[in-house]
Amino acid sequence: MDWFALASFKKAGDVLPGIVVGDQLYDLRAALKASRSGLPPSLAALGVEGLISHWQDHAVALRKAAPTLVAAIESGRVPSLGAAAKLVVAPYRPARIYCAASNFIEHANEMASLLASKKDSKPYMFLKLANAVIGPRESVKKPPETAQLDWEVELAAVIGRGGRRIPLERALSHVAGYTVVNDVSARDLNKRSDYPFKFDWFQGKAHDTFAPFGPWIVPAWLIRDPQTLQMTLKVNGETHQSDSTANMIWSVREQIAYLSTIVTLQPGDVIATGTPAGVGAGKGVFLNPGDVMEATLERIGTLRNPVVAEKVRK
Repeated sequence: MDWFALASFKKAGDVLPGIVVGDQLYDLRAALKASRSGLPPSLAALGVEGLISHWQDHAVALRKAAPTLVAAIESGRVPSLGAAAKLVVAPYRPARIYCAASNFIEHANEMASLLASKKDSKPYMFLKLANAVIGPRESVKKPPETAQLDWEVELAAVIGRGGRRIPLERALSHVAGYTVVNDVSARDLNKRSDYPFKFDWFQGKAHDTFAPFGPWIVPAWLIRDPQTLQMTLKVNGETHQSDSTANMIWSVREQIAYLSTIVTLQPGDVIATGTPAGVGAGKGVFLNPGDVMEATLERIGTLRNPVVAEKVRK
């Protein structure tokens, strides 16, 4: 059993839990029933959000039963719902997404950001909230206030076990799984000249729809090292970003340890761990209605989102 992911899908207006194996989506309830894995059917009733919220209670049993669960699917005992990429919605709507700024040297360079040496620095984090979250295939809405809408592919760590002042060596044990975040940014709204502060991260990054999230969550035990993953972003089929999580300044474990010195991390929190070079601002190329972004993380999947103009009521 090499890979599977936890997903959410809609049926008759309800959001239900699914499991992705290969490129197909299956109803998690049906898979639990067919597999006789020992996992209670009530597990599916939690949904993906509930499962993440109670990850400590179920992670060990899920990991132990996963081979049996996947084997039942691969044997044909569980009917496919169809191609996962066409059916899934956001895994859940995280209330807090912590985002790492300037976490790749080449990205900092393209943004003309002069960084201190790592030994004289610490991670720079900001927040996105639930209003910004959309799922795969949902549209990013370009506000009329911006002419510089931009993309940022990022590896996202989903917290499954909360904590305060988490030791560096145990940080990854707090991760339930990994997914993709596209940190959509309005570059011209990130800057302010009417206050003595240079940047306005809230205005530039916290708009509705500015945090595409998904397409599903891969359990952490299936990603042996989050610092070895290839990451790419395409716009209309053209590759703009291509790099590895190995080139992060601050690793996933370092970001978790740092954040937990400020806030008590909670199950369901998401950490978007930074983007590599290749954003539109570095080239003077920005998103317009009709464009389509595809953000991809190795061993996770592709998060595809079109861009539309925000409709403003007059």
